[in-house]
Amino acid sequence: MPLSPDLTAIVLTAKLAGLTTALLLLIGTPIAWWLARSRSRLKNVVGAIVTLPLVLPPAVLGFYLLVLLGPEGPLGKLTQALGLGLLPFTFTGLVVASVIYSMPFVVQPLQQAFVAIGEQPLEAAATLRASPWDAFFTVALPLSRAGFVTASVLGFAHTVGEFGVVLMIGGNIPGKTQVLSMAIYNHVEALEYANAHWLAAGMLCFSFLVLLVLYSRGWNRQP
Repeated sequence: MPLSPDLTAIVLTAKLAGLTTALLLLIGTPIAWWLARSRSRLKNVVGAIVTLPLVLPPAVLGFYLLVLLGPEGPLGKLTQALGLGLLPFTFTGLVVASVIYSMPFVVQPLQQAFVAIGEQPLEAAATLRASPWDAFFTVALPLSRAGFVTASVLGFAHTVGEFGVVLMIGGNIPGKTQVLSMAIYNHVEALEYANAHWLAAGMLCFSFLVLLVLYSRGWNRQP
C-alpha cells in the first residue's frame, strides 16, 4: 500500500536528516579537530567559511550551489564526466546541499568540545607513548562525547527544518525531493490549513523536544 504524500515527505525528511548528520560527523570531526588545535593563519579563514551558512541567506547559498552543480558549473561538469549526471533536483543533490548548509551546527559544537578537553589529557597520553591517533581515539573522542551528542541533534534538527536551500536545489518533486517543509508550504498554498497545522505542530513539538534535551544536558553552559 503506497504511503500518503505527507507520510512520504516525513520519511524522506528523516532519511535526508539521518544521512546528512552521518556525513557531517565524518566530515566535520576532522575539521573541528583542526580548528580546535591548529595555530595556522588559515584557521580564521576556514572557520569563517564553515560558519558562513549561519549568516548567508539560504536562497543565496542555494543559488550558488545550483550554479556550481548545474550543467555549466564546474561541479556539474565533473559529475557528468564521472557518469553521475546532474545533482540538482535529485535526492543526492539535497544531501550535498544539506551537508553544506548544516555544517556549522555540527562543526561548532565539536570544536567547542575539543577545546574544552585542554592540553593536559593529551600530554598525559603522549607521556605514555600514545601516538596522536591513539590519543585522539582513546582520549579526545571519549571526553568529547557530549559534544558529539549536541552536534548530532543539532545537525539532524536543522536539516529537518530546511526550506530555502531545499527549494532551490531540490525543487518540490513528490516522493523524490518533497520534504516536510515543502509539504507544509504546499498545504498552505492550497489553503489546506488543517493538514498544514498537523505537520507544523509536529515540527514545533520536535523542535521543542530537541531544545529541551540539549538544555537538560547543559548545552547552554558549554564553553
